[in-house]
Order: sequence, then structure tokens, then C-alpha cells
Amino acid sequence: MIHEILAVGPLQCNCSIVGDEVSHEAMVIDPGADVTEILAIVARHGLQVKQIVVTHAHMDHIGGAMALKKATGAPILLNENDDALVAMLPMQAKWLGMRDPGKIEIDGSPKSGDKVSAGAVSGEILLTPGHTEGSLCLYFGAEKKLIAGDTLFAGSIGRTDLPGGSLDRIMRSLHITVLALPDDVIVVPGHGPLTTIGEEREENPYLQK
Repeated sequence: MIHEILAVGPLQCNCSIVGDEVSHEAMVIDPGADVTEILAIVARHGLQVKQIVVTHAHMDHIGGAMALKKATGAPILLNENDDALVAMLPMQAKWLGMRDPGKIEIDGSPKSGDKVSAGAVSGEILLTPGHTEGSLCLYFGAEKKLIAGDTLFAGSIGRTDLPGGSLDRIMRSLHITVLALPDDVIVVPGHGPLTTIGEEREENPYLQK
């Protein structure tokens, strides 16, 4: 499994480029900005992007998705419960002082249990509402990696005070879905350093009973 993480945009969103070393098929997760740099990594590994997965529709995670789609032809996958946030992207851009990305066309709405593949590399969709209504994580079981979006961070959790956020729902998502994974699973948060499920179970103050 090829896995490169690039911190993109002014909010340094962790964009993941995940590829299969044999078929050279790839997926890009959370291309929030800096599409030229993302494409440079894709080219360096000789990859062909087959899927663009967005963990949730905040500007810093989805802002570059349409440009990447135009460059690669890959479909954009985002859970439909975040459609209202997609419609709010011009407003989100103003809030963040970023350029309006224009219309973003979503091609599919993944559900919990759906598989997203690039060659032999396969990730399972885990819906984890709370940060937004349509927030999802992508779990690569064979590699024991979780792309967590803004649901879980090292030492923290996603904020719930923005449109579509719910503290009750994110806590249910964390305790029922995320913490059901093994302790040695590596967590790639939407921002900041990597962690593990075990570390967060033991040390994250938001997850203590």
C-alpha cells in the first residue's frame, strides 16, 4: 500500500493519497486544496486516481475536489447527508477567507459498510455523524489504518458548534463505531499528528467515561 499524507490549504487538512503498488490505481481522500501538489505525488508514484473520497463537506476538506476530478476523471464520493453543506460552500469560503471553489458535482453517496477500492487496496466506509451530519471515516482493515476526517484527533475530537454538528451524535459515533476498532489501528486525523485507537482510548480526555 502506498500512502502519502499532504497537509493542504491554510488550515493544513491532511489529504491522503492511497495507492496499490501493483495496479497503480489510487484514491485521494480530502483534497481540500493544493491540487497541483497532490497531482505531483500521484505522478511521482505513477498512479491513476480512481476515486475521490471526501470525509465531510467543510471547505478545507472538499475545496479542491472538483479541480482534482477535472484533472483525473475520478468520481467524487461524499455522503448525501452533507448536501446542505455543499450548497453552503460559497458562504464557507467567505468565512475562511478562501476562494469559492464553484459548483462541486458529487457522483456517489457512500453508506456504512460500503467498500472503496484502488486495485487490491480496499477501505470500508464508516459513517460517523457528529462533526457534520454526513461525516465518515475510511477504514483500511488489512493495513490497520483509519482515515478519520474531523471526527477524531490526537487528544481531541471534532468540533460540533458548526451547522450540522451534534455533540451527542459525535460521542455516539466515537464510542460505538470508532472505539470498536483494535487499539493498534493507526489514526490519520483530518488535521495534526497521527495517533492510534489505543492511545486515544487511554489518553483522550473527551473519550474518558
